[in-house]
Formats: sequence, C-alpha cells, structure tokens
Amino acid sequence: MVDYARPESVIRQKKIKRAVWAVAGVTVILLITVGVSRLKPAAPTVERATVWVDSVRRGPMVRQVRGTGTLVPEENRWIPATTVGRVERILLRSGATVEPNSVIVELSNPELEQQAVEARLQLQSAEAQLKNRRSELESSLLTQRASTANIESEARQAQLRAEADAILLKDGLVDALNARINRGKADDWQNRFSIEQKRLKMAEDAIKTQLAVQEAEVSRLHAVARLRQEQLDRLKVRAGIAGVLQTVVPEIGSQVTAGANIARVADPTRLKAELRIPETQTRDLEIGQIASIDTRNGVVPGKVSRIDAAAQNGTVTVDVALEGTLPRGARPDLTVDGTVELERLDNVVFVGRPAIGQENSQIQLFRLQPNSDEAVRVVVRLGRSSVNTIEVVQGLQPGDQVVLSDMSNYDSYDRVRLN
Repeated sequence: MVDYARPESVIRQKKIKRAVWAVAGVTVILLITVGVSRLKPAAPTVERATVWVDSVRRGPMVRQVRGTGTLVPEENRWIPATTVGRVERILLRSGATVEPNSVIVELSNPELEQQAVEARLQLQSAEAQLKNRRSELESSLLTQRASTANIESEARQAQLRAEADAILLKDGLVDALNARINRGKADDWQNRFSIEQKRLKMAEDAIKTQLAVQEAEVSRLHAVARLRQEQLDRLKVRAGIAGVLQTVVPEIGSQVTAGANIARVADPTRLKAELRIPETQTRDLEIGQIASIDTRNGVVPGKVSRIDAAAQNGTVTVDVALEGTLPRGARPDLTVDGTVELERLDNVVFVGRPAIGQENSQIQLFRLQPNSDEAVRVVVRLGRSSVNTIEVVQGLQPGDQVVLSDMSNYDSYDRVRLN
C-alpha cells in the first residue's frame, strides 16, 4: 500500500472550514447569551381564588368609619353607703329588677343604733321638761291673772263708791272729807290695776321668751333624733331608681365605709352605644352625624351625641344616642359594631379598600390586563377613604380590575399571572 501526500490546497480549505465553524459557534453562543439576558423573568403564578379582585367604579360613595363597642345605660347610678356598716344580708343580686324602694343590702352598725336610742331618749326628756316648764309658767300666769282680776274688782268698787259719794256730797248727805278719802282710794286702786296689767303683760311675754329657749333645744334634739333615725334607715341600702341591678360590690360580712359604692343600678330601657374608633379615623367626626349600630340581632339607627376629647390606647370613644326600638336581647355591656356616616361624595372614582394603603397616600397595585390573565404593577394615588371603599385620584380608570389583597410577597415582580 502506498501513501500519497495531500495537496496544500486541501489542507488549507479544511483549516478555513474549521475556523468558520468555530467563529459561527462562538457567535451563536454570544447571541443566545445576550438574548437570554434580555428576556424578562417569568411572571409568578398566583391562584386567582386566593386574592381579592375588584373593579374600579365611578359614582356616589358614602364615607364611613367603623368601630366596636358596647351598649351602656344612659342613666347609670352607683348606690353608695351613707355610713359605716357591716354587710349582714344581700337581698338582691345582679340581674334583678328593682324599684326605687327595693332593698339591696342590709348593713349593721351597733354604735349608730345606740346613738339613735340615745337621741330619742334625749328628745323625750327635753319634751317632758318643756311640758313641765310650760305648765309651771301657765300656772304662774293664771295666778297673775287672778291677782289682776281681784285688783280690777276692787278698783271698780272703789270707783263706784267715789262716784256715789260725789252725788251725795252735792245734796249734803255725806261728809266732804269721807268723799275725798273714797276718791283717793278709787284712784289708788286704779293705779294698782294699771300696774297689775303691765305685770300681767310682762308675765305673758316672759312665758314666750322662757319657752323659746327650751323649744329650740327640743327642735335641735328632734333634728338629731331624725338624723340618727334616717342613718339607721339607710343601713338598708335601697335602689333609688327603677331599673336592673348591674352589680353588687361587697360580700356578706365585709365592712364598708361611708361613701363606698355598694351597688350599681341602670335603666335597661334607655341605652346608648359607646364605640371605640381608631384615632386615625376620627378627624371628620362631628356631633349629630348619622350612625347605625349592629347588635347582631338587628340594626338600630342613631346619631353621634358625644366625642371624647382624648384618645386612649389608640382609640377615641364616641357615644351614639339610639333612636330606634331596641331588638330583643339588647342589654347593657352587649358587644356591638357601629358605623358612622361622615359624608356622601357624588361622581367620584373609587374602588374597594386595599389591604395595604391609607387615604391620601400613594401605593402600588396589580392591574389586570384586558383579555389576559396577567396583572401589571401600577402606581395609584388614593384620596378620601371609607370603611370598605376608597377614592382613586390618579392611576386607575373606571372599569379597571385590580388586586386588592396583600401582594407584598411579590414586591420584586412587575407582573404576575393569575391562574
């Protein structure tokens, strides 16, 4: 077998072909690399059933705020103890219907009972002394009146004798000296009678003065006895108003001080709602705004009657006066939901309230593409908000569909695919 040397041209052509293929391969690899680098990342898939999609609408929007709270009585009275005492009996418990004179708790106070007995005995003694003194003064006055009457009689008789002597003296039937003596006696008795009348008047005035002191003492002791008796009666703690007993504070055998709360009574027919509304939503609240209270057994209309001046734990307490008939089962401390209507907006673009985003803010939402299962991220400017809706100022148009659920897990993507 004989080997032949290849021509140089054949060798050169093979080298050229190899170089061309190598350049072509590198070029293809570069083009593929650049193309792949310029491709957008694949859109993640989101289950449509797990997100909330809403349509943008134009029309009237009612601005509302919502809060939870409880029903509380409009008239709520604490019944205090008016004196120190020990709880002997608890006659009524929470939930009992009471009248103003219903006895809730009976207290005991031996010291007060002793004071009441002493005050009553002192009053009786003072009344007896007053009666005795009045009898003495009236007896003395009768004696004085009798003496005055005797002197008056003597003065009248002496006057008659003097007048008779004056007549007889004209006829010369009596001695002039005797007539002058009888006239003197008549004048003397008349003077004595005048003096006795003054003494009688002074005695009558003295009776009033002397009795006034003792009568004042009797009145004082009567007031003390009445006070002690009232304190004794108040050991029976009464409701004071008609309603339902809410709570009884002390237990049998416990000692209570004057002014300590014993029980709380409320009128269950007159209730109001106390709502706790987040402080960030109370800017536009005003007295008189329309509200509705959901008792979970019916909705009752009402109006805002009071707004607390200070916030507590991030909420503001708002009182709602109820104007409708309360449903069955409505009672104090019942948990309720309340909605307050702030204002009605006409011809505005709005959408359901997104999971993330406050009023007058700018957020990003995923907007669904028409006739596609893809949603693209868009910037949306929000305006005024309500409980379930919020005004769209910029970024969306009526008819657009957007995802309102929390999509923070997809912050690194500009589009998602709804499956």
